Amino acid sequence: MKRVHKLADCHFNTVVGLRRYFHQYPELSGKEENTAKKICQTLDLLQIPYRRNIAGHGVIAQLQGKGHAHRVIALRADMDALPVQEIANVPYASTIPGVMHACGHDAHMASLLGTLMILNDLKEDFGGVVQAIFQPSEEEYPGGAKLMIEEGGLNSPPTDAIFAQHVTPEIETGCIGIREGAFMASTDEIHIRIIGKGGHAALPHEYINPVEVGIDLLKKIKENIERQNPTNVTTVLAFGKFIADGLTNLIPDSATIAGTLRTFDETWRKEAHNIILETAEKIGKEQNATCHIEIKKGYPVLVNDVEITKRVRKYATELLGKERVLSLPQRTTADDFAYFLQQKSGMLYRLGTLNEKKGNIYRLHSNQFDIDENALLVGMKLMSWITLNELQLR
Repeated sequence: MKRVHKLADCHFNTVVGLRRYFHQYPELSGKEENTAKKICQTLDLLQIPYRRNIAGHGVIAQLQGKGHAHRVIALRADMDALPVQEIANVPYASTIPGVMHACGHDAHMASLLGTLMILNDLKEDFGGVVQAIFQPSEEEYPGGAKLMIEEGGLNSPPTDAIFAQHVTPEIETGCIGIREGAFMASTDEIHIRIIGKGGHAALPHEYINPVEVGIDLLKKIKENIERQNPTNVTTVLAFGKFIADGLTNLIPDSATIAGTLRTFDETWRKEAHNIILETAEKIGKEQNATCHIEIKKGYPVLVNDVEITKRVRKYATELLGKERVLSLPQRTTADDFAYFLQQKSGMLYRLGTLNEKKGNIYRLHSNQFDIDENALLVGMKLMSWITLNELQLR
């Protein structure tokens, strides 16, 4: 453990420089070409072999230990930025108009590269393979994780366990957050188009108002979801878009509605989809309107393996101290790392970046989001310590 601490301190400035580079030159989902190039340049300097152009601009590095163990441990970092205009006044602010690393993926990449630096220095001391997965397109459906899996990203060589971290300004720097089992929600998009019959507002007997149909539909969908939830699984059903392009005295022919469904149980998720579809069909018939619904399935429920997460809690307690390892509630946000966890056992933890004195207080996706860079030190240490311990298991 002492060597991990020492090597992390040794590589820290380099890792901070990498994070600031990624932050200055962010790239949107599917366009991470220069980001991948910088990752590969760093891997070349470390003399760590890799495969590139996986699922677009994904990179998978493979570090072989010199010992006799044969386990394969995968570590994942996402690469893409968000369409956000940064307003933070820092010297490493985004140089790309309208694009920003507002979700911390710059920190994820830099921390994973720092982890590889540490493990590369220690490769004489462990056996097995460390597989570093730099994943594109986390922020955009269908998700880079799914595409990397389809291209064999976990099978060459076959992975035994997989780990990831995600920064959070809800936890102080120096701490991490953990939860066993279902941790992050599934997320689906609901798109509704209601076709009624337009007309003059003064003549209600001549029109079918899609606005009124839509209001009734949303109310009934929410009622049915709440009533038929068999196990009271936490569920979020929210609609943020309702467009009916009429006038004060002109009823439009149609209206469009869009929202999100999020939950923590895959069986209930499917049932909820059916409830939404059946409710729309019934309301449409009752009000002589047509309700077209498209449900775009997004990321699945992210489920941390219970036993592996317990082990990570132990490793983190050894490394950071019990008071810095926090138990977290479920989050109704989503992450496509869930696809990896459907294929292989593993877990994702949250890495604290909050530092009020430094002004690192803004939430993820904010145009002022920034991390306390000391969190990078914690992330690379913990990822290294998890990997070294997991490689020793039989």
